[in-house]
Amino acid sequence: MELPIVIATRGSALALAQAHAVFDECRAAFPQLRFEIKVIKTTGDKLQTASLANPATSLPKGLFTKELEVALFEHQADLAVHSLKDLPTDLPAGLTLGAVSKRADVRDVLIYRDEEFFERVANSAAASGDWTPGQKHRRGFRPKLAIQNLPQHATVATSSTRRKAQLLALQPELRVVEIRGNVVTRLQKLAEQPELDALILAAAGLERLHFQISHTGQLRGDAVPDALLATILEPEVMLPCVGQGALGIEVRDGDERIATICERLNHFNTQHCVAAERAFLRALGGGCQSPVGAYADVLGHQIRLRVIAFRDGEMKRVEARRAIRDAVALGELLAAEIIERRPAR
Repeated sequence: MELPIVIATRGSALALAQAHAVFDECRAAFPQLRFEIKVIKTTGDKLQTASLANPATSLPKGLFTKELEVALFEHQADLAVHSLKDLPTDLPAGLTLGAVSKRADVRDVLIYRDEEFFERVANSAAASGDWTPGQKHRRGFRPKLAIQNLPQHATVATSSTRRKAQLLALQPELRVVEIRGNVVTRLQKLAEQPELDALILAAAGLERLHFQISHTGQLRGDAVPDALLATILEPEVMLPCVGQGALGIEVRDGDERIATICERLNHFNTQHCVAAERAFLRALGGGCQSPVGAYADVLGHQIRLRVIAFRDGEMKRVEARRAIRDAVALGELLAAEIIERRPAR
């Protein structure tokens, strides 16, 4: 019997949800083939207390990808599913980005406690005598909170240098702290720890875990703590990171059988958009933890690329459009404009 095609993934709830989405696509496109999912623990999963904000000194390259790549080299897996934002722009020799999934929501989300709910909880607990230290200090906010409307010295949690830089550009008096753990763990920390006022997560990750944001701004889902609110941050407010919202399928270069499968998994527009973004990041010389944002979208027969970078304490934001076939060149041109302040238009 022919061996199954093995899909490698990390073991977090989000990674498994992403791998199962690819698995379902494979089964639907190739019902005659057998597929299975293999969970592999990566260095990033093991280093839950390490700092992501200073990876040059504390973390190895390929934090969430290296072990999956080893499995590909050793033929223990045939496809590795990554959040594309975690995949370095330079892949090891012998491996290639075989396919890119249709992009989910690229935006970030600001999450915070519901002021009215936590005031009621604190008042009820005080009246009944069921009060614990710190309970009344869990500060909340009204729905539709904007970053600019956060109080001075409010504490926002994120492990992304890109998000931190854009947060401080919008509200310089904020206190930005690191946070680790999966999505549910981060939400629980926000709900329970009074020293945190808000956190930022990716909309795509929330969506893949079946969380929803209601029209009134409530965050809903089976594992969501009580009374958390959410504000979606448009790209004009906070540019996403390179590849955000897309899944990257990494495979062995030259494996024709797997390449045929990847042809069916690949989404043309997303592939070219992330090619522009990744070309920009590569030309800029940054990694996935650099304070850089980039978002490309297709407008008719052109790709529009918007980028932001923080270099030498200065924020630089530029935008340009090119034909879809020139996606990589577009990314390189905007990197040149950032580095040399050379017009790319």
